[in-house]
Amino acid sequence: MYLLQLAFKSLGNRRFSAILTVLAIGLSVTLLLAVEKVRTEARASFASTISGTDLIVGARSGSVQLLLYSVFRIGNATNNIRWESFEHFSEDRRVDWAVPISLGDSHRGFMVMGTNGDYFEHFRYGRRQPLAFKAGAPFDDLYDAVLGADVARELGYDLDTEVVLAHGTGAVSFVDHADKPFRVTGILEKTGTPVDRTVHISLQGMQALHVDWQQGMPARGAANVSAEAARELDLTPKAITAMLVGLKSRISTFAVQRDINQYNGEPLLAILPGVALQELWSLLGVAEKALLVVSGFVVLTGLVGMLTAILSSLNERRREMAILRSVGAKPRHIFGLLLLEAASLALAGILLGLGLMYLGLWVSQPFILTQYGLYVPITPPGMYEWGLLAAILAASVLMGSVPAWRAYRQSLADGLSIRT
Repeated sequence: MYLLQLAFKSLGNRRFSAILTVLAIGLSVTLLLAVEKVRTEARASFASTISGTDLIVGARSGSVQLLLYSVFRIGNATNNIRWESFEHFSEDRRVDWAVPISLGDSHRGFMVMGTNGDYFEHFRYGRRQPLAFKAGAPFDDLYDAVLGADVARELGYDLDTEVVLAHGTGAVSFVDHADKPFRVTGILEKTGTPVDRTVHISLQGMQALHVDWQQGMPARGAANVSAEAARELDLTPKAITAMLVGLKSRISTFAVQRDINQYNGEPLLAILPGVALQELWSLLGVAEKALLVVSGFVVLTGLVGMLTAILSSLNERRREMAILRSVGAKPRHIFGLLLLEAASLALAGILLGLGLMYLGLWVSQPFILTQYGLYVPITPPGMYEWGLLAAILAASVLMGSVPAWRAYRQSLADGLSIRT
């Protein structure tokens, strides 16, 4: 215990260099933990976005691309699939349910998705959790809209709020569907998935928005179809972006997937969400490892700075060590003193790093959720994080043994002699 008190007093006498060393270690630990936290939570968030869906079907492209735009609302589809194709496979005897998805519009930076009532019944996230309504109910009228939790919260919308959708998926749109406003009839409970940042409307509503468009541009003058006039038209969609498929038996998954991929009506691609997600992580694995390596080197730099600070102070502390020896301290006590100093600096840096990481997470959590749709919960470190911190502490003790060994071998007479 007296060695620990002596180590604290010694560090207190060199408080400026000690604070700088702790700060360097703390910042490096913050970076390492933040990278690991975002990496693990991003994986967990992506993995929990969709469950209970056996196949995702879209135009033939790449499995990762199809997964990203149909589930995570990232990127755009290369092509649409015909409505006849959706009907053909939704009526397959092996298919339990099929949910159509139509994308392409937005509202103040939030994605608009056209679908049908089956979406709210069959879509699952997390551990097969169903969607729940915080207020209101699913859309019933042609111009009804259901908002994700983040859309309602960030825009301050409530039930019966009028919503004007915009053409295109960019944050800024120059073409609004102002002639066909929608009314909020439901607000979903928070899910921690892209559903929270989505405006849901019916497929017929999506079709009504573009019923009078010609060559990608809204109609003008007499060619314009009003909101009420659109109700009288046949609003069966001609094409959709993708569809989610649930099967009656998992045994038939690969057979149905093969039939869809070999469909002669048009080029389609059916993917298994879990397999596509693993492919995505394999693509990102190199970047993840690179970030961890860089973070590891930053931590190593902080520990080397600690080693340098202790070594550089040894010459100034030669007389201090010799006096300790002269009053009865043995070489092993000097060795233990310097090891305790190194461990104390590292432990203080680790605690500071933990505090800075959680403070930064608390401050940046809303920004990350708003900009990237990624919810990073504030949770205690897991076993892997504790292992990293233990490794940092062990490395600091190992590095501290270098100056401790030098002080151990330093003779009593050398410290008490006067150099000229």
